[in-house]
Amino acid sequence: MKKLHKFVLKAYLGPLSMTFFIVLFVLVMQFLWKYIDDLVGKGLEWYIVLKLLAYAGASFIPLALPLAILLASLMTFGNLGEHYELVSMKAAGISLRKIMKPLAMLTFVIGVGAFVFSNNALPYINLKFKSLLYDIRQQKLTLSLKEGIFDSALDGYSIRVGRKSKDSKTLYDVMIYDHTAKQGNIKETTAKKGTLTTTSDKKYIIFTLFDGHNYEEAVNNDDYRIRRQFQKSSFQKQIIKFDLSQFKLTRTKEELFKNNYMMLNLSQLRLAIDSLDNQLAEREDNFSKRIISRYRYLPENDSIQKAEIVEDTANIAVPTKAILDYYDNKDKREILRLASNSTATLIDIVKNNEDDFQDREERINSHWITYHKTFTLSFACIILFFIGAPLGAIIRKGGLGLPIFISVVFFVFYHIITITGEKSAKIGELNVVVGTWMASVILLPIGIFLTYVATTDAPIMDIESWQKTLKKIFRFKNREKKQ
Repeated sequence: MKKLHKFVLKAYLGPLSMTFFIVLFVLVMQFLWKYIDDLVGKGLEWYIVLKLLAYAGASFIPLALPLAILLASLMTFGNLGEHYELVSMKAAGISLRKIMKPLAMLTFVIGVGAFVFSNNALPYINLKFKSLLYDIRQQKLTLSLKEGIFDSALDGYSIRVGRKSKDSKTLYDVMIYDHTAKQGNIKETTAKKGTLTTTSDKKYIIFTLFDGHNYEEAVNNDDYRIRRQFQKSSFQKQIIKFDLSQFKLTRTKEELFKNNYMMLNLSQLRLAIDSLDNQLAEREDNFSKRIISRYRYLPENDSIQKAEIVEDTANIAVPTKAILDYYDNKDKREILRLASNSTATLIDIVKNNEDDFQDREERINSHWITYHKTFTLSFACIILFFIGAPLGAIIRKGGLGLPIFISVVFFVFYHIITITGEKSAKIGELNVVVGTWMASVILLPIGIFLTYVATTDAPIMDIESWQKTLKKIFRFKNREKKQ
């Protein structure tokens, strides 16, 4: 490997690693901020939260990698241009194409790696990530007793405390409603004081209550609505044990999620698409047969058989009179009633099946979108490199200021087009291929144009040449005004 190639690769790998992890960190923090309410107050173990963040970070790689390549390539060539290293290389007879060659080859390798990652690793990561996130979101909040507020976190119980000590272990003015019988507020326990402790294995909460009363209404007798028996008992000390197993994270079987389109690789997606297409075709065929079966035929009438027949403009033989004119009033009313009922039924059937067909088509489109996105990630990495590298050589500004601004503008533009195309393709407004590849097709000419301008030293994007041109224009106008 030439020293020049080593120098350029070394200058590129540093910003690439830095920007990739910075972007990934920002995306993970965005995810954490979005789902913070689902994570706080549920007593999750630290390793569960760490595992969730690790899966989230891995699932964001397809979003972070193109932006990191765009920003790193722009920073690298911006730094080389700002420190006149590009000028020195060109003065030594080395063209920009040769300077970009090792980085272009590295980007191609990264693109191939991104494809392998999207097809093999990403479905597995999405399965782990989505299933764990679902279980955490379904997880109940831990018992958190607040002064003067009823807490129903424990199944079958509603607990209120009037006041808590500073260590939150001693409680005052305790009130507990027992709803385990599911018959309303028929059992109540009150106490002036109580203590709250947890067993060593953290499977149970122990309430030790002092100086209180138990109240219960008996509703198991036949005439309880007329005679409501009321029982009251007092105690100096009473211990109540609550099971905490309901607050443990229960993992759902991953098999329930594995058929989702985000958890499938290319071959699995093709099989799923074929299966969904067959199901849709079968559903449409059954719908057609059901519609035909809803038609009501007219009662047999010999008069129609003997009626005068004429040929209409479409060469179809029809009776000279209206069909209903061949029936008496009683049959007419019955025919119209049947027709009205059949029409109303058909309208309901069509409306009910319309949403079902739309959902099935959107599901098929979602599978196709995921299928094509496996390829678009690799192309996005390559295209954004050929935007960032020549653009950095043109603007000749390194650091994190201007390169970040330009990178964010291009990436937001790319991301908006991608999201718009995918949503339009999902609902059927655009062809799936057009919707998923639209962003790449739009950005590809921009990358070709910028690469051509940078490698041929065309003055089109040279700021200094534009400044000189504008100065000449203003001078010419000033001369005309003086004359």
